[in-house]
Amino acid sequence: MTADVTAHQPPFRDPQLSFAKRADDLLGRLTPDERIAMLHQFGPAVARLGVAAFRTGQEALHGVAWTGPATVFPQAVGLGASWNEDLVRRVGEAVSREARAMRAHDDRIGLNVWAPTVNLLRNPLWGRGEEGYSEDPGLTAAIAVAYTRGLRGDHPHYWRTAPVLKHWLAHNNETDRATSSASVRPRVLHEYDLRAFRAAVEAGAVAGVMPAYNLVNGRPNHLSPYLREELRTWTQQELLVCSDAGAPSNLVDAEHYFDTHEEATAAALLAGVDSFTDHGTDASTIVARVRAALDQGLIGEPVIDAAVRRQLHVRLALGEFDPDLDPHAHVTDFDTPAHRRLAQEAAEQAAVLLKNDGLLPLDPAAEPRIAVVGPLADECKLDWYSGTLIRSSTPLDGLRERFGPQRVTYAEGADRVRLRCAAGALYVPADDAPTEVRGAEGALDPALLTGRTDLPPLTVDAAAEGTEFALTDWGGGVLTLRAPDARYLSVADDGFVRASADQPGGWVVQETFRLEPHGSGHVLKHIATGGYVSVAADGVKVADEGEIFSVDVVEDGQEAVARVAAAADVVIVVGGNDPHINGRETEDRVTLALPDHQERLWRAARAANPRTALVLVSSYPYAVPEAATELPALVWTAHGGQAAGTALARVLAGDVSPAGRLPQTWYAADSDLPGLLDYDIIGSRQTYLYYDGTPLFPFGHGLSYSSFTYADVSAAVEGDAVRVALTVTNTGSVAADEVTQLYVRALEARVPRPSRELAGHRRVHLAPGAERRLEFEVPLSALGFWDVAHGRWTVDAGRYEFLAGASSTDIRGTATVRIDAEAPVPRPVMSTGLAAADYDEQRGTRIVDRSKVSGDAVAPVSGGGTGELVFRDCGFGAGAAEVSVTVSAAAPGAVALTLADGSPLASLEVPATGGPYAYEVLRAAIEVSGVQEIRAELRGPIRLAEINFTA
Repeated sequence: MTADVTAHQPPFRDPQLSFAKRADDLLGRLTPDERIAMLHQFGPAVARLGVAAFRTGQEALHGVAWTGPATVFPQAVGLGASWNEDLVRRVGEAVSREARAMRAHDDRIGLNVWAPTVNLLRNPLWGRGEEGYSEDPGLTAAIAVAYTRGLRGDHPHYWRTAPVLKHWLAHNNETDRATSSASVRPRVLHEYDLRAFRAAVEAGAVAGVMPAYNLVNGRPNHLSPYLREELRTWTQQELLVCSDAGAPSNLVDAEHYFDTHEEATAAALLAGVDSFTDHGTDASTIVARVRAALDQGLIGEPVIDAAVRRQLHVRLALGEFDPDLDPHAHVTDFDTPAHRRLAQEAAEQAAVLLKNDGLLPLDPAAEPRIAVVGPLADECKLDWYSGTLIRSSTPLDGLRERFGPQRVTYAEGADRVRLRCAAGALYVPADDAPTEVRGAEGALDPALLTGRTDLPPLTVDAAAEGTEFALTDWGGGVLTLRAPDARYLSVADDGFVRASADQPGGWVVQETFRLEPHGSGHVLKHIATGGYVSVAADGVKVADEGEIFSVDVVEDGQEAVARVAAAADVVIVVGGNDPHINGRETEDRVTLALPDHQERLWRAARAANPRTALVLVSSYPYAVPEAATELPALVWTAHGGQAAGTALARVLAGDVSPAGRLPQTWYAADSDLPGLLDYDIIGSRQTYLYYDGTPLFPFGHGLSYSSFTYADVSAAVEGDAVRVALTVTNTGSVAADEVTQLYVRALEARVPRPSRELAGHRRVHLAPGAERRLEFEVPLSALGFWDVAHGRWTVDAGRYEFLAGASSTDIRGTATVRIDAEAPVPRPVMSTGLAAADYDEQRGTRIVDRSKVSGDAVAPVSGGGTGELVFRDCGFGAGAAEVSVTVSAAAPGAVALTLADGSPLASLEVPATGGPYAYEVLRAAIEVSGVQEIRAELRGPIRLAEINFTA
């Protein structure tokens, strides 16, 4: 670059200056209108400055998504099951390289990637469990750090892509997700939900976060005070907060949190939202709202400037203004042999051997006859956040490739049926149109993709037999119907029913139906529209009233499975889920149970051949206690991406010893779970951390084709950490990976603590007879908890036991250390009072928003009911003579204070105060001294914010 050019370039293009100075320079050159326009997801170009348009948001959860063909890696929960940070970092690197390569040919591809999802897998009924890594915050954080480092790249200044973590905060339900509130007590907030985000942010590989749709403690996440109070205190880096799609409008339209969109937009900006994903590519609505909020004095220009400045920092880091210096500008790695090998390696490492009584591995040299059966036996399923497959491998493909096509037989297990009504049998007209893969060409918003209308709709044929459909029941009576040409019946916007879809999918799945008994037959309900399949003059369509169909079974799926099973040496039943049905974004699961049809299939296979293994290919755990008892082998793997079938076959053949480990607990029954909206993992004893029952398969579980011993476990306090060491030895005859897991528990806990908590893990490869000495450095802070009595992270003195083993319950060795620390002191209630949300225990309450900006209060779950809060170890010293409560009430209620033995302290009648945020302070005389347990009973539609005491 010549001195003359350097002298005339604006400072924001000078790479010798800091990003901060360059961002400030560019910000100063933008007009107010140009700054406001940048607040929308699709920021326009500023031609006069040579600044290009910029889009926040590119989905990249396990491969570049929504923009056409790309390498598809295993689902995120499968990457979590690998327990392998090195692997996941390499996956992130491959994904970011493909994003760069794709962008070189298509500028719609964004480099601000919205990944990974670090919401914890608290409840396996959550519909989006496939997107997370684990129920454990430490494992989730470790995998997230690895993935984001891969996405970011290693250059000290320039980022390959800029990752945004999803979804801030405490988001684990799709049911009423835009209006439901998670009640998250401070201990759960600090010990569980925040931890998953914090480690990745502190690692320096995260560009920002995306708030979730739901509310936390009564306040929408897009107004979360923790963006300011927590997130932005963890790093000196400017972090970009991108709204979720449509969420800014939800603040008024769905949540009714504000009366006007101007108020809502201003509040979101003040809370820290920097980029508004709303109204698709049309920025005009958001721009108008921001401008109106500014004109009304709801915000000032500095608030807008701060948001734009954060975006500019991301753009600078991505090298946008330094094309000649950007080391990633000419990356061309796309669908490379290395990426294909990595996709296979990831799928292999994700496989978890749940049970094995010696059936596995299968010996290719013995040339076994293998029957592969089940609804996923010949499927390579994608989920909502997948790219389009360039190549694929199903379990059937993989097993035929590995064992030879002549040794492998197949039965899908679907019932083959014809549907007949009074006018005739349903018939798929012939056509010569090619099968189209949904979204193959890419779409900025695949939710806008519609069904095909270029194909003829179904008709009825009174004279012919009609078309034979493959009917699959995915559970709960939800059916798909597939024509002989492999296209699924689907309903397009014009209401006609066609055999048109390559797979079930879309934002609203149009390929699912339900057969409902009606008179002497059934009506066929289309689930998405709620209409019924009917016959019209111009074809079959959905309408308010449907035809009555008889279902003629041409081939019984169970009989087909039994037939091939009986003729085989071994049977592999491949069941699981379709990621678009009965559990996905917008839809929670209703049960852990395997679909009845799949239960019948594995039973039919086992009855015909006891050498039957069940392989579950799914986005989430199942409760399969009878299969776990009756079958000799069980395997689980998440949907494994493009190499899923090849990888599974190699695991089953013993080419690879399985070493995936469960990233979440597999429960034995629905009754083992609390309510989906119960976020208090401590109070309701959720996850392996607190669960008191016996799981079907515990957290961290996974078997191997080899065997390992653990020895010489030691632990010693060294400075600010505990150094734990152990020796692991491969005592088997097979080279294999072992995932060594280290847990810790407080032996002298004064508050409820986890029964054990993951403190470290290591995936190591050992040859037969080889051993390795492993060392773990566990910071003393990892032994702590959030002390609600003093509002701080605390490590108590006492004994801590470290447990090393192969799962959370398979412990092979322990060591104990003693930690010295200051003795705990009572709550200083005379000086700090009691924040209502800082309780030790509660009954029948929920945490709500004290104001629309910040702060918590507590209310009874039922507006007209009662609830109780317990505060232990309250130090009153010489005594208190007066108590005051800060409360609001929609109608008259009461607060009653008692001691642990039931002795009354005070009873305060609460009048209606004029609204939930209109607080009053009520006082009463009391007599209390020393250290006491205080119980507060809340009656009626009140909100208690705090309790204070006066000497």
